Order: sequence, then structure tokens, then C-alpha cells
Amino acid sequence: MKRSLQVGRTRSWGLSLGVLSEADIDDIHLATLEVLERTGVCVEDDEPLDQFADGGCRVDRERRIVRIPPHVVEDALRACPSTVYLCGRDPANDIVLEPGRVYFSNFDEGIMLVDPRSGEYRKPVLEDVRQVARLVDALDCIDAYESAVGADDVPAVTASLHKWEAAAHQTTKPVGSEATTAEDVRGILAMARVLAGGEEELRRRPLVGFGVCPVSPLQLPRDATEVIIESARAGVSDTILSMAMAGGSSPVTLAGTLVTHNAEVLSGIVLAQLTERGCPLVYGSSTTGMDLRLATAAVGSPELGLIGAAVAQLARRYGLPSFVAGL
Repeated sequence: MKRSLQVGRTRSWGLSLGVLSEADIDDIHLATLEVLERTGVCVEDDEPLDQFADGGCRVDRERRIVRIPPHVVEDALRACPSTVYLCGRDPANDIVLEPGRVYFSNFDEGIMLVDPRSGEYRKPVLEDVRQVARLVDALDCIDAYESAVGADDVPAVTASLHKWEAAAHQTTKPVGSEATTAEDVRGILAMARVLAGGEEELRRRPLVGFGVCPVSPLQLPRDATEVIIESARAGVSDTILSMAMAGGSSPVTLAGTLVTHNAEVLSGIVLAQLTERGCPLVYGSSTTGMDLRLATAAVGSPELGLIGAAVAQLARRYGLPSFVAGL
């Protein structure tokens, strides 16, 4: 099992970018609690509405708005483990996620690619998934594989299962998933149990991690809540990752965007902990500014770097590992 070097600790080596002061972090946290309690989040599906209601939240079923009291948020954060394990078929490639420890993965998910042999610009197929997973396996600088490209040659309804199976057989590193339904999660977990050697072995060495994206501003759609609930019940990690765009789907100021971003992620964390207390979670971000000329996400902009560093500070405040995308 690999434990990478840590950053941001009081040592004579390493790099730390402190975007927020302790007072800033407190202000963003308190503002987030206010948003969750007074504005709330929109929840699409009935099952999570029931989970929130049973957990002490105020649920407006007609408008599908959930308002989460501060004590429920704080209790959910206390229930989160500070260490999350991601494992590969080769135990030498297992990694330990915890605040301050840095790893790298590819990002997901490409819907077009340039064929490396013909130069054709085309939609990816399942063989491309295998090829990219094999490349990730060979690169020492990448620690885990995320669903790098789609697979246009398999049925969309089962695509996430095909992609996970293809990647898991081509890399010995941890493999993430693009599951978007509860059925996807159950199917991928069934395959992972076979590779791991059974239910208990999979819980001891989880060979799969899931990830979901709330919809900005302040919405938990059905696909996200289904995956949150199923992965929590199975005891495998789930990355809850907001993809807000400052000036578009979130406030134009970075502080305002961090508040709504934080509210979206914490609402997912609350749902997971109300489902299965103590389940492993990762605090995620692919939030950036919006390119006002093209109305697209300004990935690679200075604002993305600042938001990513601030998100890592927030996650550390909560004692959670973080996943920051797009850097």
C-alpha cells in the first residue's frame, strides 16, 4: 500500500497554497450552514426526501426542497472517516486518501478523441477504454484510473458496467466508475466482489470508487442520490463533486461560489451519512469560473486553481480527503 508524501504540514519541505485564512474558512462554513438551513437544496427523488425527513431535516415535498439544520450537518461531518482506502488488483498499488496526502489520476470523461494511429477525430469505443487504462497502468506518475473516455459502441444503459469491467482488467491500480443509477452501482459492485474474492474482502480492500455531481445551484438530482445511497449502503467510497461555474451557475465572487459549492457537497455528505453512518466519502470539486464569451467552464484558469486550493482547505477543515479536478 502506497502512502504518498504530505503537503501543508509544518515541515521544511513541501508546497502549500493558503488561499483562505482560518477566519475565512469559518465564515464560509457558517454561511454554508445558513444556506442549507434557510434556502435548502432541491432534491429530485422521493427516497432521499424520506431519508432527509427521517434524519431531522425540514422537507417541503410539494416544492421538493430540503432544509438541513446545522446540527445535522455537523453530525454528518463527525461521522465521516478521515481516511479512505482505494485499492487495485495489485495490493502494491493500493492508496490511502487522507487530508494533506497527494495523489494523481486522469480526469473523466472524454466524449471525443483523436485516434493515436489515424489522427481521426471520433467518438471513443470500448477498446479505447482498454487502451487508456493500460496507459494509466504504465505511468508511475498516475496513481488511479478514472473513467477516461466513453464507449459509443455499447448500449448506453449498460455503458458504465462495460467501461468499468474493461478498465479493471487492464490496470492493477484503483478504478473509478461513471455509475449514474442504483442499478449501475449494484452491477459494478457484483463484478468487484468477484475480483476481490467476496463481500467481506471487497469491504476490506475496495476495488471501486464512485463519484456523483450535484447540479448547481443547490440541486441533488436523481442520478446523484441513487449512487450516494447505494454506495453508502455498500460501504464503498463516493466522491461528491460540485461542478459550479462562477458567474453562471454560482455567484460571480469566489467566496460566494465556495459557499454554494460547499452547500451542494455537504448536502450529499449528509444524505450519505443518514443512509449509512460512517460510510467513506471524498470531498470533490471541479468548480471554476465561466468563460463569459463562450459560456463554458474556464478550465485551466487562475480562478480554478484558487478555488481548488480553497476547496482543499475546506476539506481539511472537515477532516475529509479531497479530489480537485482540472489542475
